Amino acid sequence: MTSTPERQAIITLIQQANADGARLVRACSEADICLRTYRRWVQAGAVQHDKRPMAVKLAPPNKLSPQERADIIDICNSTAYSQLPPSQIVPDLLDKGIYMASESTFYRVLSEVGQLHHRGQSLIPQRRHEPTTHQANGPCEVWCWDITYCPSRVRGQFYYLYLFEDLYSRKIVGYEVHEAESGEYAAQLLQRCLLREQCLHQPLILHSDNGAPMKAQTMKAKLEELGVLPSYSRPRVSNDNAFVESLFRVLKYRPQWPSSGFASLHEARQWVERFVSWYNTEHRHSKLNFVTPQQRHNGKDTALLAQRQAILEQAKLRNPSRWGTRPVRNCEPIGPVTLNPEKEMKMQQAA
Repeated sequence: MTSTPERQAIITLIQQANADGARLVRACSEADICLRTYRRWVQAGAVQHDKRPMAVKLAPPNKLSPQERADIIDICNSTAYSQLPPSQIVPDLLDKGIYMASESTFYRVLSEVGQLHHRGQSLIPQRRHEPTTHQANGPCEVWCWDITYCPSRVRGQFYYLYLFEDLYSRKIVGYEVHEAESGEYAAQLLQRCLLREQCLHQPLILHSDNGAPMKAQTMKAKLEELGVLPSYSRPRVSNDNAFVESLFRVLKYRPQWPSSGFASLHEARQWVERFVSWYNTEHRHSKLNFVTPQQRHNGKDTALLAQRQAILEQAKLRNPSRWGTRPVRNCEPIGPVTLNPEKEMKMQQAA
């Protein structure tokens, strides 16, 4: 944007050159403006001010109203959603038949009022040889399990959470908290999980890392007895068991996680029980297109996502300008899940 004094100086030079015999077009070209700009700047014999800063800009038709923005902020700060990101809030509202705005709009509004924050940092995994690949096409085909520390209030003392997760649905199919790591505890828990999920003596792959309880003779004997095929990560590569490691991250980043430690084994077991109930039945998993693990495990995700699709299509029909040519958000069910997919499979999925 050229200021008024600069315009006057340029016009004076051009008019002086024109008076000395130069063509107006060539004089404007030497001043790096076109003849059309010269005629816009000079009207009625006077240099005009730039009127763009004073122009009244019309609000786009799809702009949120002040009330809609206030409603978004209120819903994000409500008791039910104050601990959830927009990626969890929007699907939950859709399940209740409510559409307020898209996830990106939620994020933008929260950013404008200074309520958008990030957590943690992720390290870039190192390249190593390809791990063993398993694919789950339904529940109870591939399970992952691991053990994690739960701190107590006594320095140096820990409780140990044994956790089994279904790869296909991300459902926690079994868990226990003990005072020690033991292959015996793991073997007993595995058998109870199979009985509870009604998949005893059915083809099942159980993936874990190379910890002592995972490779204990008691655990190996129980796997053989139950007809479960063991699978192990590469040594010192936690990414090979990423599904359980990610679940442990969710567990330990919960706002209710006791940073000072658990007072007793009983308290640790109660806390984990509440977490598992929340995770399986309330937590909308981002990798499951924001349905809960229990809904995915029971096969209800397809109907639920179809309902969301219908609500979004109706919202787009009511106000198509907010979408323009863009389609509504993807509400397709997630297909098979692969544990440590090989490079060829990744390329096929990308294609």
